[in-house]
Amino acid sequence: MTEQQHRIIVAGCGGMSHVWIQTALKRKDAVIVALVDVFPDNARKIKDEYALNCEIYTELEPAIKDTNANLVMDVTIPDSHFDICTTAMRNGCNVLGEKPMAANLEQAKEIIRVSEATGRTLSVMQNRRYDANIRALREMIQSGTIGKPGMVNADFFLGPHFGGFRELMDSPLIVDMAIHTFDQARFMLGADPVSVYCHEFNPAGSWYQGNAAAICIYEMSDGSVFCYRGSWCAEGASTSWESNWRITGEKGTAMWDGVGAPYAEVVAPKTYAGEFQRDLIRMEAPLTWTGQPGHAGCLDEMFQALAQGRHAETDCRDNIHSLKMVMGAIQSARSGQKVIL
Repeated sequence: MTEQQHRIIVAGCGGMSHVWIQTALKRKDAVIVALVDVFPDNARKIKDEYALNCEIYTELEPAIKDTNANLVMDVTIPDSHFDICTTAMRNGCNVLGEKPMAANLEQAKEIIRVSEATGRTLSVMQNRRYDANIRALREMIQSGTIGKPGMVNADFFLGPHFGGFRELMDSPLIVDMAIHTFDQARFMLGADPVSVYCHEFNPAGSWYQGNAAAICIYEMSDGSVFCYRGSWCAEGASTSWESNWRITGEKGTAMWDGVGAPYAEVVAPKTYAGEFQRDLIRMEAPLTWTGQPGHAGCLDEMFQALAQGRHAETDCRDNIHSLKMVMGAIQSARSGQKVIL
């Protein structure tokens, strides 16, 4: 046993727990010491499937005390994140957790207060940051290739027939999915939201009980405007799950379809200001990021941050701004008013 070895408790043994457990089992510096689930049969299935040598609990605190754990993977439902995170940190554990970091902003703020008081951290799974294409697009924007960004547009149109709880939610698109696109916008721009106006609705033909479509307009801290158009009941001509992006700046436009490599069209050198339409040149974004994609890449960053004694890229202090975008959009949609964030 080394000083930096992670003694892990996995809280929540549903579908996404497989990704987290598979990642932990590949690490030489980690061992799973307990599974926690309010339904013990769920935990037993996971224990048997992965041949884990660990105990099963229905509550987190006794699991931590019995196993001397120092890290909790929170893969529970959003309504449980607050209790899991604060219990873990108050009992000496860091937390790696699923999004959203909490069910509401008040809980999110309290999680940050507990983190500050205990010196423990919560890192949030925002897996769509971890992709060579979005990293290349971010570098293109932040290096000034298109100049100062003025408008950012993301289109998200898919028609998944999940069944189950999503089709019964009040705001399935914004609450369950849009946080990924909102977080991507923050990541690309290096900016946070200032205000939002959101119109949420349920289009004809929708198989969702709640509003499955939305248009959101955010003012960002860098002065740009981010416009999100999305639907989870759009049959045909689908975008990718990463959205379809257009970012316009002072000197040109960057494009990304969410699948291939991004590119930009920028004003060519030696172009005269009086020209009706300026000559443009196309610039490909070099793909230089070599990390693992998706969940694995985000978990790599989380573990690296723990080893280096720093806050992870998706630490709760950062991620609360992505949660604010979700909660602000819901508030605006219900009030019909612009919301200051």
